[in-house]
Amino acid sequence: MTSRVMLISPAISAALREARFDDGCALDASGLRLAEAAAGSLPAGDRALVSPGVRCRETAAGLGLEAADEPALAGLDVGRWRGASLAEVGAEEPEAVARWLADPSYAPHGGESVSGLCDRVAKWLDAAGQFEGRTLAVVEPEIVRAVVVRALGAPEPAFWRIDVPPLSATELSGRAGRWNVRVGRTLGD
Repeated sequence: MTSRVMLISPAISAALREARFDDGCALDASGLRLAEAAAGSLPAGDRALVSPGVRCRETAAGLGLEAADEPALAGLDVGRWRGASLAEVGAEEPEAVARWLADPSYAPHGGESVSGLCDRVAKWLDAAGQFEGRTLAVVEPEIVRAVVVRALGAPEPAFWRIDVPPLSATELSGRAGRWNVRVGRTLGD
């Protein structure tokens, strides 16, 4: 049995444009237009899922997907840093940011660590591997990073080395826990 998973990152929003930790803001007008324009570029799916964040739900709707919320695919909980930019947090808590970026098990913001996120996503990916057919999932960029880290068996610090552009697709195919990864296809191309 071969399972296929297509992870789609959300279209552009103010938080993405301003390099802020997600604060639940909506897509901006250009992001919604791009999602709607890319609707016809998706392959048929057997199920559609969405991270429970606003920008992911709006991207899924723009793509024409009737997607079910999947709590296991929620974005990284950055606790009290929510809504702030990395530059702002770095100016206020430089040692905490430096350690957070270097140590995947550290969560100075009171939220979830990168290791915790990778573990959570790995459990979801194991379950997704039991689903025959194609899963389309609109997810936060950090979910894509965590999936790629776990699928490839990469060390967790590699999480920060993976760029996930807005409205791009990362595709996985595999069976019995072994995944192949195709990264970064821009939707609509």
